[in-house]
Amino acid sequence: LRGMALDRVPRRVGVVGYGRLGQSLVSHLLAQGPELGLELVFVWNRDPGRMAGSVPLSLQLQNLADLAFSSLRHPDLVVEVAHPQIIHECGAQILHHANLLVGSPSALADQITERQLLEASHHWGHAVFVARGALWGTEDITRLDAAGGLQSLRVTMATHPDGFRLEGPLAAARSIGPRTVLYEGPVRGLCPFAPRNSNTMAAAALAAPNLGFDRVIGVLVADLSLTDMHVVDVELRGPPGPTGRSFAVHTHRENPAEPGAVTGSATVTAFWRSLLSCCQLPSRPGIHLC
Repeated sequence: LRGMALDRVPRRVGVVGYGRLGQSLVSHLLAQGPELGLELVFVWNRDPGRMAGSVPLSLQLQNLADLAFSSLRHPDLVVEVAHPQIIHECGAQILHHANLLVGSPSALADQITERQLLEASHHWGHAVFVARGALWGTEDITRLDAAGGLQSLRVTMATHPDGFRLEGPLAAARSIGPRTVLYEGPVRGLCPFAPRNSNTMAAAALAAPNLGFDRVIGVLVADLSLTDMHVVDVELRGPPGPTGRSFAVHTHRENPAEPGAVTGSATVTAFWRSLLSCCQLPSRPGIHLC
């Protein structure tokens, strides 16, 4: 896509969140956006001071509610890379004005939030895109699920304990030995307590709607040896065939990461590609992985 405009009319993009991933996206949009037909129109962060000196003042949005009143900033796409709470609180309102690219798909484990997004999407005619992030083989999972050939799906994410941002009962979990399973069960039960560490599992649940958040299994593992890496294993099985054996796939993804980082370096790159992809897709209501 480099060097080739996505459309003759520039796509106006707003970014919500200015952590590591948000900083990378803003940098890409400022440096490469014009040649790709993308215009950065605002950046919002819960702590505006974090943007000082790196985001032009004219692009800093102080209040997300200002989207309703500012025609100058009116985006075609709003990219959320902040926290699932933003999707819970503001996702439906954002869809009033623009398409939404969700970087925190763990938010959709909440059934009320998912319903609100779908209702707003269909009411206003805007799309909800969900970045696949670190999920490998998304299209294959979706095709197998649609064909009725997916019987089970299990996603394991392992990293050093310093890379976790856990809440509720999981916040008190302690590693016992070099490798500790902190959670194993339905993805819906994990997302509220590991909202920033369950996004790959949430993407898998969305890729396989016949299993969904209640039947896709998520496993969170603290591994003291993984100081600079996130490891994601995806295991899926189909129903038994004529011989009694089942179709099975197991992918193993090692993603380099800075010590203590929530997002691996390859995921940052993948998210940029998701942003470019959804800018080329039509604005059709519903939830779509990209």
